[in-house]
Amino acid sequence: MTAHALYVTAAYGVSTLGLVALIGWVLLDQRGRRRDLAELEASGLRRRSDRKAQRP
Repeated sequence: MTAHALYVTAAYGVSTLGLVALIGWVLLDQRGRRRDLAELEASGLRRRSDRKAQRP
């Protein structure tokens, strides 16, 4: 493998690892935000957008 091919392969590998890490972080954070939202709704707090839907 030439030096250029090794450089390109390493660059793709690092980029792929970075993207996978970011996607994983977003998915884990989404899970946490959904859990927080469920706890707030269970405690009686509602979204402002829900109030508009409840009005006659």
